[in-house]
Amino acid sequence: MSAPKGVSELSVPADERPKDAAASRAATKEEGTPDRRRRRGWVTITLFLLPAMVLFFLLVLVPIAIAIYTSLFKWNGLGGPPTNFLGLDNFVRLFEDKIFLGDLQRGLILIGLSLVIQLPLALAIAMLLNQRMRGRALYRVVFFVPYVLSEVITGVLFTMVFSPTRGLANQVLDLVGLGNLATTWLADPSMVLYSLFLVMTWKYFGFHMILYLAGRQGIPRELTEAAEIDGAGGWKAFWYITLPLLGPTIRISVFLAVIGAVQLFDLVWVLTEGGPIHGSETMAVTMFQQGFKRYQVGYANAISVAMFLISLVFALGYQRYVLRRDTEGAITVMRDQR
Repeated sequence: MSAPKGVSELSVPADERPKDAAASRAATKEEGTPDRRRRRGWVTITLFLLPAMVLFFLLVLVPIAIAIYTSLFKWNGLGGPPTNFLGLDNFVRLFEDKIFLGDLQRGLILIGLSLVIQLPLALAIAMLLNQRMRGRALYRVVFFVPYVLSEVITGVLFTMVFSPTRGLANQVLDLVGLGNLATTWLADPSMVLYSLFLVMTWKYFGFHMILYLAGRQGIPRELTEAAEIDGAGGWKAFWYITLPLLGPTIRISVFLAVIGAVQLFDLVWVLTEGGPIHGSETMAVTMFQQGFKRYQVGYANAISVAMFLISLVFALGYQRYVLRRDTEGAITVMRDQR
């Protein structure tokens, strides 16, 4: 309540005095307008992102640009910048190179085997380890340990396992009475790719198993219990409830498996170096041999650009046609939370 005219302002209690207009304007000015606060927020975000963007530019975009540029030249990687310009001849050579075309075929075989055998195996073990059983925590650790090992250690280990003379694989076959199946696992051109896939499965299925196990534990137990009450057996509950709800996890697992098969290098190099007779060679191994063994860096960079384009096209197509529903659902949830 304001004081009557003629009454001194000092006679009004301090808590009932009108706010000073100058102080109010100063506070408003200090807080700033909405546009000014928005600009201040963008400046803060930019300062936090700047170091990461600089590293991304220097360590990702610049090497990609250099690889694309040098793939247009005939260059051995030594001396100064390349000068013998070839245009797209290195890329034309790719489609005439039987080794590179074989790399594409072998890559497709590894991808197909991964999707048909490795991922279903990981899913089955994940469903098994989700059940109540004694020692399941130990089993989870044991199955996941191979993924923790480096590719070099894994390659050296299986070089000894697949040794044709004293290798564990042939000894086990002899022990169980299947000695006639013993073979030179890594020296037979018709067998080496499948031997490589066995090593890949042993190495990576634990990673996919953990993904599926995490996805399964995120499914409410009430859904499967309701299905069982309605008379659905274990297989029907899995097929109609668990598997559809695991869809986002499975799609991410498939994406990682495909990209990993396209970029496979170190495991192959330690095991076979791409041999015998290019039987286990991949695009990454061919790129390494062309660049660091034969000093055809321009052609090697053309292979690297081809690998990049294959991965990019697959990633964009997979995002557009397979992961679209998952990303749209995530965006919808974020908007609802706002």
